[in-house]
Amino acid sequence: MITLRPASERFHTDAGWLDSRHTFSFGEHWDPDFAGFRTLLVLNDDRVVPGAGFGTHGHRDMEIVSWVLDGALEHRDSLGSGSVLRPGMIQRMSAGTGIRHSEFNSSKTDPLHFLQIWIVPEAKGLPPGYEEKTLDPGLLRGRLHLVAAREAGPDAVTIRQDAAIRIGRLTKGDAIAHPVAPGRHAWVHVATGEIDLNGLSLREGDGAAISDETELRISTPSAAEILVFDLA
Repeated sequence: MITLRPASERFHTDAGWLDSRHTFSFGEHWDPDFAGFRTLLVLNDDRVVPGAGFGTHGHRDMEIVSWVLDGALEHRDSLGSGSVLRPGMIQRMSAGTGIRHSEFNSSKTDPLHFLQIWIVPEAKGLPPGYEEKTLDPGLLRGRLHLVAAREAGPDAVTIRQDAAIRIGRLTKGDAIAHPVAPGRHAWVHVATGEIDLNGLSLREGDGAAISDETELRISTPSAAEILVFDLA
């Protein structure tokens, strides 16, 4: 079964400096029918004007993954971690017992476009942590590459949940068959471009919940960047 979540039906926050589209309930936006999917709780599509950003604020008991689509995201946190993330860098921040951080568009001239993902951890009260990886662009071309998982490997960050995130940058005409293990679920998010998913058309910002399917058949009528979540 595949249930579509059209981009046009996402929740919207416009703060002037921030234009954010929320796939799931977030902040003042609440709908019990879209309060996350399995352990995937938040998928925010954020655009930040030059020089602006989120001031220092706190989180706890959440695995937070950031993926930059365009621009540069400057991160600072109470663990002493600090860096500027650009496309091709995956970041994981484990809030655990508590962490404070800030996120800003590090450019004074160019906009920032990034995805922020929250996954519910396997337990509360875990120690906070931070990790980032820079990926070889070739790893993402024409395939779904593992970028985050409980057992991550050398080219992915570790998340403390039975979940995995894969990202692919596909060109026109690419076709992928990705298996879904028995009892597992998937969420597909189209970050850019357009795809065909098991015969259904998805465009930029669209999402899809997948249950009771054995395979994802993905083809691309145009170039596309997609995220595929494997969830218990």
